[in-house]
Amino acid sequence: MADRVGPAWGPVVKATLRIVTESEPPEAARESGVADEARYAAERGAASASPSGRAGTGAELEPLAWSTGRIVLGGIAAWVVALVVTLVVPDLHTGERSWWPWCCVAGILLGFLGYSYVRRGRGNAADAH
Repeated sequence: MADRVGPAWGPVVKATLRIVTESEPPEAARESGVADEARYAAERGAASASPSGRAGTGAELEPLAWSTGRIVLGGIAAWVVALVVTLVVPDLHTGERSWWPWCCVAGILLGFLGYSYVRRGRGNAADAH
């Protein structure tokens, strides 16, 4: 593998492969990682281990009250702006970039598909307001 990446990266790849092959197995790495996390939490103390990351507050984080439908509509609007820009600037839709407007059209259509799914409000989208 080191032969295929070029002469400058060959030693880096060889060293990386040596480190990976000489390292401990994944199970042992996972166990040592858990032990390290537990030790780190014990060193920090229980009072500073709040979800917000601020020491001693203990306040729970609340989800933002944003409408998922409006977020999806914002994404569709961004795709519409991108489509207009690609159609107005000739260099963005000619030659090798002739597929760029179609990418924007696909983004718009998929956005409307996602918006209809969110508006329906069943299945995984039941909690999307």
